[in-house]
Amino acid sequence: MIREMKLEDVKKILEIYNDAILHTTAIYKYQPETLEEKQQWFKNKHENGEPLFVYEEDGEVVGYATYGQFKPYPAYQYAVEHSVYIHNNHHRKGIGSKLMKFLIEEAKQREVKTMIACIDAENKGSIIIHEKLGFTYRGTLKNTGYKFGRWLDLVFYQLDFKGPTNPMEK
Repeated sequence: MIREMKLEDVKKILEIYNDAILHTTAIYKYQPETLEEKQQWFKNKHENGEPLFVYEEDGEVVGYATYGQFKPYPAYQYAVEHSVYIHNNHHRKGIGSKLMKFLIEEAKQREVKTMIACIDAENKGSIIIHEKLGFTYRGTLKNTGYKFGRWLDLVFYQLDFKGPTNPMEK
């Protein structure tokens, strides 16, 4: 079941996020976040009207998805970068694809023009999901991160939508 994220979900979200920080190159961070930091993240996204969704399986939150404006400048108002994370015990069950499809529909309803994925180049599973959902490869930035004793490349994928009927410069 996919539903809107609640403040009480943040503890489980933090567990999923911190596991990705500590054990993967999906997030180019070294240190886990605190509960207070993740609660502030939730509050900021909620105040900005950014979507926050969780995936529940048997009453347990096992994944989440969100997006926010690609860059913090007004002209980027119709471009979003998304994040989808799944608990490591629930990979390869199709949960990521379900959350992505849900986010895509949400973006269309909100008249987003383009959705951008920034993916570690070694994350083949994420790349395959994005390609199956119609995202197009847009380029690679070499040696943009350093984690686990090696240099990491970042790939960009993009999915365009119809966008707003009457875009405005706000």
